[in-house]
Amino acid sequence: MDKIAVLIPCYNEAATIEKVVPDFRAALPEAVVYVYDNNSTDGTGDIARAAGAVVRRERRQGKGNVIRTMFREIEAECYLMVDGDDTYPAQSARRLADAVLLEGADMAVGDRLSSTYFTENKRPFHNTGNVLVRGLVNRFFHGNIVDIMTGYRAFSRLFVKSFPVLSKGFEIETEMSIHALDKNFRLVNVPVEYRDRPAGSQSKLNTYSDGARVLMTIFRLVKDYKPLAFFSAVSLLLIAAAAVLFVPVFWEYLNTGLVERFPTLIVAGFLAVGGLLTFCCGLILDTVIKKERQNFELWLNLFQTLEDKT
Repeated sequence: MDKIAVLIPCYNEAATIEKVVPDFRAALPEAVVYVYDNNSTDGTGDIARAAGAVVRRERRQGKGNVIRTMFREIEAECYLMVDGDDTYPAQSARRLADAVLLEGADMAVGDRLSSTYFTENKRPFHNTGNVLVRGLVNRFFHGNIVDIMTGYRAFSRLFVKSFPVLSKGFEIETEMSIHALDKNFRLVNVPVEYRDRPAGSQSKLNTYSDGARVLMTIFRLVKDYKPLAFFSAVSLLLIAAAAVLFVPVFWEYLNTGLVERFPTLIVAGFLAVGGLLTFCCGLILDTVIKKERQNFELWLNLFQTLEDKT
């Protein structure tokens, strides 16, 4: 088992990977640097191997797919994840790893937003998107993560082996953050420097399509992790719509003693019933989720016991 495994998912990073690998080998001499080549066509894997990395390949396209394979295949005490685009200086790697190995954090988040991100990043919509996602996740899941979408993180073995990776693309960072908050893992924010991509290096992140996927991921995970809140909100909307339709009909009835708009009354009734059923679904799913959390905690205890014995 490695003491520290540096995980670098890569897709066409030939312009930068030759610098990134030696930088992290120098910053963490005891670490093994793994580069997972995600169908690169520019020789990224060969360059990384020549620079001293252990190179493997993931044929399913997408960062989430790469992280899934990395977490399954690699055994280490501490996992340090970083992008291969040379935007994260290796000088911060030791602080992130120590937060896990010495301070007992389950996830150390490389916080770009408190340092140079807003001045170095040249894509203004990315700045807005990061702030929006941070606000939504921290509000819904009662967290205090400063940088939700950073690709620079360190993880404990317990977190890595208990994290069910569902996302396939760049929304993986958001999923990690929400899972950690929901399962009450210990999180630490570590301010890190950020620099924009060097000349000749192209971002694979599409501002609009990947941003939309991140927002949909938040929506999906709120439904999955907070079903009572989610279905209560839907129920409230349905009942409010039913009230809007019912009140004029009821007012007419009070004034005339007649109900002239039966279709409206029927629709209002169905909406009200739908709202009540939706709320009941939320209650049932909330009970299921609480039971799942109990089982997850028992599994973590069992996993930790087995790790201590070995």
